[in-house]
Amino acid sequence: MMDRRTFNLGLGAAALGTMLPNPVRAQGYTGPNVILVRFGGGVRRAETIGEATTFAPYLRHVLAPRGTFVPDMRIAQLDGVDTSHAEGTLNLLTGRYLAYRDAGSKLLQDRLEPTEPTLFEYLREAFDIPSHQALLINGEDRPQEEFFTYGVNEHYGIAFRSEMLSLHRFKLYKNAAILAEGTAPEAAMAAAQEEYAALMAADPRAISPDQSPEVTGFWERWRAHYGDDGFRNPRGDRLLTALAVRALAELRPRLMMVNYQDPDYVHWGNASHYTRAIQVIDEGLQRLVEVVEADPFYRENTVFVISPDCGRDDNALMGVPFQHHFNSRSAHETWAVLYGPGVARGAVLDKPVDQSAVAPTVAALMGFRAGQAEGDALEEVLT
Repeated sequence: MMDRRTFNLGLGAAALGTMLPNPVRAQGYTGPNVILVRFGGGVRRAETIGEATTFAPYLRHVLAPRGTFVPDMRIAQLDGVDTSHAEGTLNLLTGRYLAYRDAGSKLLQDRLEPTEPTLFEYLREAFDIPSHQALLINGEDRPQEEFFTYGVNEHYGIAFRSEMLSLHRFKLYKNAAILAEGTAPEAAMAAAQEEYAALMAADPRAISPDQSPEVTGFWERWRAHYGDDGFRNPRGDRLLTALAVRALAELRPRLMMVNYQDPDYVHWGNASHYTRAIQVIDEGLQRLVEVVEADPFYRENTVFVISPDCGRDDNALMGVPFQHHFNSRSAHETWAVLYGPGVARGAVLDKPVDQSAVAPTVAALMGFRAGQAEGDALEEVLT
């Protein structure tokens, strides 16, 4: 059973902060905020950026004309490059292909960790930004992406990690809190102990639930608002929007990545689940923009960078036609929309662009260099 001392050591992340290296940062950060939106789950251009066929009208008809529209982004056709979600997300975060290794996968589970620095590590190494202002917002059905908070490059790593907001992390917090409080009925205590142990065992890197005091406070307020049963808080990609909106108000991130994912449910064959999921992301994107534009801290000082993790097929000859695992051309076809200060307005970048360009472009917008990225910043986008 977990006592309060164990709880305090586990969740009071001030202890973690004192154990990590804390090199002197070069300077405080005064540049623009960036919200990187992974329009995730693998989407086709037709249903997202097709002018007449889109299920994301806010993205296509409102945001794209306000900023720079990149209709022809591609994932490189390289040996070993897989068109899937974790891989595509790490391509966006590192600016490199194959910049990951197996973190201890079980059968049919991809658990990758970055071998090169992520945007969060570059940012926090360059500027004096606390971990709670470098945020990853992760989906409840992809716990393997909990590993993306830092890589294993010897010059970066955990000292420059981002914080993670996800249902996985909330459950760690909640169960540890229930056990430390010791006031729940015996059956509830046993259930909390079992779930806590399973959540910890699911992480081969043995990362503790330690998060910063600011993030611990975030979870405390989330629990007070939504309770413990999981029936009141939003689910799926609506959960990610709710987490991101609260994070903007309470944690004030300077760089935040929102990993939407629900279009991937089309693997089960129901196309309406896929198109509705695209609409949900579009609605979430609109909500995020509205929150940013209503907040003086973020208004006129925040850039949105929106791009899918990978493309998707539509093969009518397959029993389940919407796939992305067959390395087809359409699975390599993505796009991007960039909107905000420092980004060209009303522009279309009418040429093929590699997915590896996203990370160095974000770095250029924020004033640091992604030194290990393979791609080049999109100079045509920057003003």
